[in-house]
Amino acid sequence: MTSKFLRSVLAIAVVSMISAFAQTSAAAPTSAASSPATGSPATPAASPTIATGAGSKIGTINIEQAVVGTNEGQRDFEALRKKLEPKQNELKGQNDELENLQKQLQTQGDKLNEDARATLVKQIETKKKSFDRSVQDAQEDAQNQQKEIFQRILQKMAPVIVKHAQEGGFAMIVDTSNPWPQSPVLWYDGEKSDITKAVVDLYNTQSGVAAPTTAGGPAKPATPKPTTPKPAAPKSTEPPK
Repeated sequence: MTSKFLRSVLAIAVVSMISAFAQTSAAAPTSAASSPATGSPATPAASPTIATGAGSKIGTINIEQAVVGTNEGQRDFEALRKKLEPKQNELKGQNDELENLQKQLQTQGDKLNEDARATLVKQIETKKKSFDRSVQDAQEDAQNQQKEIFQRILQKMAPVIVKHAQEGGFAMIVDTSNPWPQSPVLWYDGEKSDITKAVVDLYNTQSGVAAPTTAGGPAKPATPKPTTPKPAAPKSTEPPK
């Protein structure tokens, strides 16, 4: 899953990218249906909204599901998952080694002499610090790569959203990626207002990227966000009393 920090960064990206396309489109000579509309400035904590024109409908879109659900998103996030597998396996090995040392301390600590016990405790502490640093670095690297993929696809998806909204007579599109109260959207009727699937289908057609396939046939759209390496936290290194 993306962290709260990454969610905030992506929320800012959604606002800035889509708003820019909406304003550019509104500034161009068009019919009355696509005349400019104003909106309140968005903040990272708020769900982004898109002013598109003088239509009468309000639509919703789950930006996270839309980006990850595209053929391009499924392909690139799956490629990233495979790319990160060696690092995850390396972290798992470090975690297993650390847990084995902790078990050794717990089961044999009272049988070791003072020097041997102190050496084992020091070894555990050193390996834990190294492991914690490795986990933090791996998570930051994974988040940065996820963010790059998300922003790259969103950059191309933004004009698709705006065009679909204008042609459909929408006055506003609201992002529902975050549930209330993190989002100002308290309730909405997804069947009547949600344009996520329509935008994904339009984007797939425009991108020309084929749907990912598996041994059993075409892959289903991936709605969960990609995960970052999070090995099980090691137990306390405090020796038994």
